[in-house]
Amino acid sequence: MRQAVMNETAVITFRDVPVPEIKDDEVLVKVMEIGVCGSDVHVYHGHHPYAPFPVVQGHEVSCEVEKTGKNVKGLVKGDKVTIEPQVSCGTCYACRHGLYNICDKLKVIGFQTPGTASDFFAVPANKLVKLPASMTHHEGAMIEPLSVAVRAVKQAGEIKGKKVLVLGAGPIGNLVAQTAKGLGAAKVMISDLNEYRLKKALECGVDYTVNPSKQDLSAEIDAKFGSDERADMIFECVGANATMDAAIDVARKGTPIIVVGVFGKKASVDLAKVNENELRLIGTARYVIEDFETAKDLVARKLVKLAPLVSDVVDFADYDKAYKLIQDKPDSTMKVIVRIH
Repeated sequence: MRQAVMNETAVITFRDVPVPEIKDDEVLVKVMEIGVCGSDVHVYHGHHPYAPFPVVQGHEVSCEVEKTGKNVKGLVKGDKVTIEPQVSCGTCYACRHGLYNICDKLKVIGFQTPGTASDFFAVPANKLVKLPASMTHHEGAMIEPLSVAVRAVKQAGEIKGKKVLVLGAGPIGNLVAQTAKGLGAAKVMISDLNEYRLKKALECGVDYTVNPSKQDLSAEIDAKFGSDERADMIFECVGANATMDAAIDVARKGTPIIVVGVFGKKASVDLAKVNENELRLIGTARYVIEDFETAKDLVARKLVKLAPLVSDVVDFADYDKAYKLIQDKPDSTMKVIVRIH
């Protein structure tokens, strides 16, 4: 079978390897589509601190069951599935308390352990999430990033009836905004400097968009949410000092700020203002498998739209092109899908 390997910075080669043998508790899946995310691109450019070369990428994935081990129940050939891609130790404090997403020895497929960029992939059955037959493979490949958004929104606490501000309208910010709406937020505002991304947010049902280069974010919050009320919770989905500063500046006193964006460097945060206004900075990392179930349900109930986020589809033979599209056309690229079969 074909397998794509990243041997060094910006170099992807294909090799022919045997189809994996599966153990009794494993499933052989036929890989249908893979999504490429920002962390993948960091690896491609050699900037990811925890993904040494060579690496087989692919953690946002939609598959079909090809073969099941003798102990596997509830899955048959042809079922649509996605993979919860974390490999945890099961014994550290975090794992013992249901927080295996922050396991002390965590590995993620496509980074510290081989990913799904191949025709077939062997995976433990307990890492599979069965998808509805009606779900497209485009949607299946985006259940993983949607689960990131689900986790972030759950970290914020009760969302029903709340007014929500999302800073950053890239794929994760868009999905955070949609998830907040889908789980009951009263109003959602999203901000970004990119008009294409703001247009996509409106297409996906977000209530308000703001371009801070053209509009005053604070004034827009006052106008849409009320000058006394403002936002009940804020999600930073960029991972940059500028948006972190904006979150702190526009926050109502006592507001939770959920840090979703991944910071490449140590952030500079005005902790004096955080203290004085009793703001709460809340971290969020990846997901647990229950978040996949919530994500799947949101899509099945049409509370989250994934199709508008797919900006490009490339064939597996052109895998390298997916990374270059994100690199060269950031202003017109949202989610790039690699079609394997």
